Amino acid sequence: MVIKTRLTKRAIVQKFAEGVIRGDRVVLSRAITLIESSRTNDRSIAEDLIEKLLPHTGKSVRIGVTGAPGAGKSTFIEVFGKYITSVHKKLAVLAIDPSSQKTKGSILGDKTRMEELSRDPRAFIRPTPTGDSLGGVAHATRETMLLCEAAGYDVVLIETVGVGQSEVAVRGMVDFFLLLMLAGAGDELQGIKKGIMEMADGIAITKADGENVKKATQAQADFQHALHWLQPAESGWAPKVLTLSALSHTGIMEIWKMIEEYEQCVRSSGSFDRQRRHQKIAWFHESFDALIKKKVLSKSKSTLATFEKKVLANLLSPDKAAKQLMKKLMD
Repeated sequence: MVIKTRLTKRAIVQKFAEGVIRGDRVVLSRAITLIESSRTNDRSIAEDLIEKLLPHTGKSVRIGVTGAPGAGKSTFIEVFGKYITSVHKKLAVLAIDPSSQKTKGSILGDKTRMEELSRDPRAFIRPTPTGDSLGGVAHATRETMLLCEAAGYDVVLIETVGVGQSEVAVRGMVDFFLLLMLAGAGDELQGIKKGIMEMADGIAITKADGENVKKATQAQADFQHALHWLQPAESGWAPKVLTLSALSHTGIMEIWKMIEEYEQCVRSSGSFDRQRRHQKIAWFHESFDALIKKKVLSKSKSTLATFEKKVLANLLSPDKAAKQLMKKLMD
């Protein structure tokens, strides 16, 4: 019976793998659903599927897009995505959708907002709920990205929620990180965190049309000046600040050209491959850390509860409680 189960599992994995590799969108969607599942059997199949598809991954350009709510991320991605497909490239968009921490539900509205792009045969849009993932990034985003690469997509674009640590998480899995800022942000430059500026490989001032053109141009100059104060990247790439209008479709081609220039620069310097290797190791460590935490806590729920009570009663500081818990578990 055990042998039969293994053969059945192997056959399922093989069927999924064949469908993904030939670019079957239905099979790809089902494979992503499998990846997102928390069921033990599904996770087991998903892990074997990813392992089988690894030789077919890594050939896409991975782009992260972030920006504060209202910056027009979805509108930009639809117009930008249409341009990418117009130059005969296949595009996969992974739109991270925040889940409610109360109901665990999510709206998953990005596909609706990108109605025109969703009908493009060269584009694949997958809204993904964040669930309980730290930083607003779905736990299966990396694996979903690999599936899309195995399915032959030339460009994988990940849209962040635009809040908290989501930018940091997404930056750690893409090649190029694009920061969208609203036109007229010059006055708000002082409020921009240095961290997000350092992570950006390119900045685009959005909604640069009509009466906003002058403000967008001023914001472009302000941000470009601010970038001069940041430490130069090891890759040798100097981040650029461009303006764009998704409404009038201006600046879109320039964004793509900037990404192509970036890729050429970092590949020639060797930093492209170094970054990819670093990201793989970071993913490994994150997965290992999560498994350790899950394993430890599953075996010490009562001990954990005891220390939680001490923290709530102000008998121990959270930091000291954590250290004492670790010491107790290691003894």
